[in-house]
Amino acid sequence: MKFPVPHDIKAKTIPGTEGWERMYPYQYQFVTDDPQRNQYEKDTFWFYDGLHYPEPLYPFDTIWDEAWYLALSQFNNRIFQVPPVRGVDHRIINGYVYISPVPVKDPAEIGARVPNFMERAGFYYKNWDALEAKWKVKMEAAIAELEALEIPPLPDVEALSVVTDGVGESKGYHLLKNYDDLINLGIKCWQYHFEFLNLGYAAYVFFMDFTQKLFPSIPMQRVTQMISGIDVIMYRPDDELKELAKKAVKLEVDDIVAGHREWADVKAALAGHRHGIEWLAAFEKARYPWFNISSGTGWFHTDRSWNDNLDIPLDGIQTYIGKLRAGVSIDRPMEAVRAERERITAEYRELIDSDEDRKQFDELLSCAKTVFPYVENHLFYVEHWFHSVFWNKMREVAAIMKEHRMIADIEDIWLLRRDEIKQALWDVVTAWATGVTPRGTATWPAEIEWRKGVMQKFREWNPPPAIGVAPEVIQEPFTIVLWGVTNNSLSDWAAVQDIGDPDSITELKGFAASPGTVEGRARVCRSAEDIRDLQEGEILVAPTTSPSWAPAFAKIKACVTDVGGVMSHAAIVCREYGMPAVVGTGVSTRVIRTGMTLRVDGSSGVISIITD
Repeated sequence: MKFPVPHDIKAKTIPGTEGWERMYPYQYQFVTDDPQRNQYEKDTFWFYDGLHYPEPLYPFDTIWDEAWYLALSQFNNRIFQVPPVRGVDHRIINGYVYISPVPVKDPAEIGARVPNFMERAGFYYKNWDALEAKWKVKMEAAIAELEALEIPPLPDVEALSVVTDGVGESKGYHLLKNYDDLINLGIKCWQYHFEFLNLGYAAYVFFMDFTQKLFPSIPMQRVTQMISGIDVIMYRPDDELKELAKKAVKLEVDDIVAGHREWADVKAALAGHRHGIEWLAAFEKARYPWFNISSGTGWFHTDRSWNDNLDIPLDGIQTYIGKLRAGVSIDRPMEAVRAERERITAEYRELIDSDEDRKQFDELLSCAKTVFPYVENHLFYVEHWFHSVFWNKMREVAAIMKEHRMIADIEDIWLLRRDEIKQALWDVVTAWATGVTPRGTATWPAEIEWRKGVMQKFREWNPPPAIGVAPEVIQEPFTIVLWGVTNNSLSDWAAVQDIGDPDSITELKGFAASPGTVEGRARVCRSAEDIRDLQEGEILVAPTTSPSWAPAFAKIKACVTDVGGVMSHAAIVCREYGMPAVVGTGVSTRVIRTGMTLRVDGSSGVISIITD
């Protein structure tokens, strides 16, 4: 398998983007001036992290990549000492993030790390429920602190109380301090994010590895089905929509709720209905905290929450009202999924010959089931609730910068790195204190306009799914189960890349994530706004999916994604809904167009393009 050399790609600068590197942290660049680092980069395999970043990364949005770069790696390498892997290294080309797991190559060192891992990880596994309860308290406290954080405007003259109370501090200082607090809360949130996450995935991997050694021919999706059917908080926002749909029907306001595409029109129409106020009250009650769910992955400032755009949850409610009117159940088929889980588990358990192996199978499966809720639930607290509040706090910072003419529009702030924003705020505050014009009014607006043009050119560029030297065998567990990167998937990506002409491709391959075979019309969706156009019975084709897309799974008959492994969101949800899914295709959204007829085989991982 041959993939492009990273430095060759970086050397081919997109015309008009020369100097783009200054938009991102310096350590994210592939280099030519450091021979040792250059050789390391050439010898390393890097894959595009489209799971988290289906779009090029805005300079400020790099904060979450930096946060998990630190958090995942520290817990792997410095805290729990996961034996086979240290952390994950990161680079950026043309705004797209490429990552590479850093393995522990020396077998002796792997062995030396095992006792530490067993002691430290073992403590967490044995005390999981108590530690997770403690985690929830910490996380909710961080969110409360974030929500209470003030971004103070700069007054013409400070209040007299600053003098009479002997405060000794100005609003300018508070602005600088609170911006630092805002950023530090974001980093702390991601420290908590990874406290359990690697161990959660490790529990899956231990169970998968043990089961596949017992049964070398067992499909990976069979293993994951043994852990399905467990209710988690991440389903709660979608459940709230279902309950609101049921309440609309019960209160006989379903015609009004389903009769308008815009939330403002629904709200106005309900105000005149005898039960409208009651339904609106239920809607408002559901919003906090459950509508603090991002319309995307939550990793981008553009992923506004449901609370920011109430048309999105409205569309979900309307979908469920339509189902209820048609007499169709809107509940997930949990009992059927659990029955199938128990059947598959019993079938394979019966085949185990050794009592010792059967005991270990039971223990590993029990551990995997115990960690499952956290692996899903942390998403709501971090990427959705925390991020939704965080983005809007940053918009308050942007409003101050706009007021002082550092930026022309609030949304321009994302084109600056977080350290550049701190520098610009110092400029604003010192100019405010002194009574002069900030220097940045003549520098940042022009720079931002240039960066807007660069970002547009980045969007038009197609990042290769992988670069560098592919390893003989990919063993890093998270790379396999979460990102869906294996030697087979690399071969499939390389084969498609060699074809060149997307229109000539009639078959794609990916991970067999959820069993079953269906045919249907494709609908390519890249955002929550796009899924509003989904029609009943279509096949969803997306770069990746997020929890806020849950109502879409009530319409579709199958799902196909560019990125993700058997533990990605699309794979998990499709198994819960009992519908076929193929994930980790690498290029499905570039090859498949809306309207194509597809055959999706979730048991083999093959997608056939029947007609266009």
